[in-house]
Amino acid sequence: MFEEACDLAGDRMLKTIEVLKKNLAIIKTGRASVSLFNNIHIDYYGVSSLLDKVATITIAEPRLIVIKPWDKSIVKVIEKTIHESNLGLNPTIDENNNVRVPIPFLTEERRKEFVKQARQRSEEARISCRNIRRETNEHLKILVKEGKISEDDEKRGNKSVQDLTNKFILEVDRLFDCKELEIMRI
Repeated sequence: MFEEACDLAGDRMLKTIEVLKKNLAIIKTGRASVSLFNNIHIDYYGVSSLLDKVATITIAEPRLIVIKPWDKSIVKVIEKTIHESNLGLNPTIDENNNVRVPIPFLTEERRKEFVKQARQRSEEARISCRNIRRETNEHLKILVKEGKISEDDEKRGNKSVQDLTNKFILEVDRLFDCKELEIMRI
């Protein structure tokens, strides 16, 4: 019974790591990355669609992304949407009706700001893992009170959940360290 609670906690912590990976991928590093546009939605004939569902996104150069819409009539919509997003990018339309998005060099101040964002998202993931641990431990206490598991099982479950928490927090730290190096690399 306590194994099921521990497995559920592990699954939830794994989902937290997946969310963190997505959140960190969005943070700019000063290099062209297709993941910058993961959350950009385009109004495509009245339907909100993800940008990568209506266009091909490629990295033409280390600091240039080219977006080739499958329907040339939405080129202006793509340009406007990217310009209005909080990414700080200035897209242009070239002669082939492609959207060219140059990635600006990051100043030291901007890099530190992005590291701060990454640190904040990582801390949110740590807090989430700790909350999952707390909820699982509370669930184990309830199972003991209901007589479904013994106190020894509760202790084994608490230790197992703590080990999981330590493992996932180390993974959060590793992901943050990698992102910090990526951002600070010139």
